[in-house]
Amino acid sequence: MRNLFGPMFFFGFIGLAVFMISHGAPLGWLPALLVTAIVLAYAGERRWPYQANWNKSQKDSARDYTHAAVNETFNVLGVAAIPLLAMWLPDSGLWPNDWPLGFQLLLVVPLADLGITLVHYASHRWPLLWRLHAVHHSVTRMYGLNGLMKHPLHQMLEALGGTLPLLLLGMPVEVAALLAFAITIQLLLQHSNVDMRTGWLRHVFAWAPVHRLHHLKYGTAGDVNFALFFSFWDRLLGTALDSQRYTVTDNDLGIGNRPDYPVAYLAQLIEPFRREHPAYPPAPVPPALHEVLIKDS
Repeated sequence: MRNLFGPMFFFGFIGLAVFMISHGAPLGWLPALLVTAIVLAYAGERRWPYQANWNKSQKDSARDYTHAAVNETFNVLGVAAIPLLAMWLPDSGLWPNDWPLGFQLLLVVPLADLGITLVHYASHRWPLLWRLHAVHHSVTRMYGLNGLMKHPLHQMLEALGGTLPLLLLGMPVEVAALLAFAITIQLLLQHSNVDMRTGWLRHVFAWAPVHRLHHLKYGTAGDVNFALFFSFWDRLLGTALDSQRYTVTDNDLGIGNRPDYPVAYLAQLIEPFRREHPAYPPAPVPPALHEVLIKDS
């Protein structure tokens, strides 16, 4: 099951969502399907944990639930607003409305992935964007719900980067809803605490074994593996790190030069707008990781 968990979770839930909507099910069924996915993600983390202590709350569970609830609510509102946006946007006539819904989703996922990946990449290089994105990197354990732990403003910027070109092309609301659902499924897999074995699929999908390295707290060591869906974007950016020889622990996570980063939800919303931040030296790279980075870079 460690070998099958990623593919079954990804293709199973997204395929079921496409099947349901293609056969007339209302979009209101997608939140219920998402709740089912979250429950199964939790069950998998407890059955096959990568780090058993990551399944234990560090007084962060209520905060993470709040982040998830707020950000998913904004996602739903964003999808619901698409018909209103369509009234203001010109009809380009370019959207392939005659394609089956599944093929339309196959079209939008890599395009949205590119836009989101570029915003993510920029967020590690532009200080103003990093202030917002740092909320996501403040976690000291990784499990599925961490993928939904983002500052709402940064989530909005990523969403615009991934969907604005598609909306200008005339993406319909059903496709947008399926895209939002697919992104959430991918975020659950990308931050999962399941000890999944992805084999050659790690060269295609940016699931947890690939993405955990992005959350390393050691300066620029974590400036790798930015992609949301597909690993090949990082190969094109020159930011791919494909190491299977280092086990990430909670000591490796967080923001190395901000060990005091706020934990509470409201404090995290305010933190990017504080003018002064305490100065701490960067966290030193452990010798075992340093050796891996040299060999795999």
